Amino acid sequence: MILHSQILGSGKPFVILHGFLGMSDNWKTLGNQWAESGYEVHLIDQRNHGRSFHSEEFSYNIMAQDLVNYCEEYNLTEIILLGHSMGGKVAMQFAVTYPEMVSKLIVADIGPKAYPSHHQDILKALSSLDFKKIDSRGDAEAVLSEFIKDKGTRLFLLKNLYRKNKNEFALRINLPVLSKKIEEIGVPLPEDTMYKGDTLFLSGEKSGYIEPMDAILIEKHFPKAKIEIISGAGHWLHAENPEEFYDNVMIFL
Repeated sequence: MILHSQILGSGKPFVILHGFLGMSDNWKTLGNQWAESGYEVHLIDQRNHGRSFHSEEFSYNIMAQDLVNYCEEYNLTEIILLGHSMGGKVAMQFAVTYPEMVSKLIVADIGPKAYPSHHQDILKALSSLDFKKIDSRGDAEAVLSEFIKDKGTRLFLLKNLYRKNKNEFALRINLPVLSKKIEEIGVPLPEDTMYKGDTLFLSGEKSGYIEPMDAILIEKHFPKAKIEIISGAGHWLHAENPEEFYDNVMIFL
């Protein structure tokens, strides 16, 4: 099965991978900008997310293989690859496994290290949505607000809500599998793996996902890595400071 995507513009292939519980739509604004700058932008929905297929299998190796299948389907070679958070882990795994397929790698606010599982509250909130009782987005947000105080996070999660039929809402993500496989999200990049191509790590100034001491491990896996800080931004750095994010990527490219 081939991943669902939105393809914008024409030119050198530029593939973008969203984060955990996200989807290709999260990157539409920046994707359009890169398309206008002369790239063929592929906004991907990863497995168990967005409009892509659902599967019991879920790991970084498998998601990297999904991307190989996608590139073969669309005859993409020497791609520019950008991944955010979970998508950044997939991008790293893809680059160290299939280095000949990547011309440049961009990793947004995630490192190659292990991260403790920390999405349980969000998954619990999403699991509490009873679609037999929810008639509107407002109803769904009211339920989520009991668990999640940050409105931005709630709106991000509610992008997954859609009308399954005229009487019932549902979520696009495969919540049962993602809940069951949550430990997979935090696993580190395998030891003794390396991508020797040009690499840019972008870190949100207020995020904490990439700490100064992580530079040693980043350089071990990615010897040509540059690390840049996106000012005033947290983990959703591309949404919180899109101008600086865009400029940093363009300078790197």
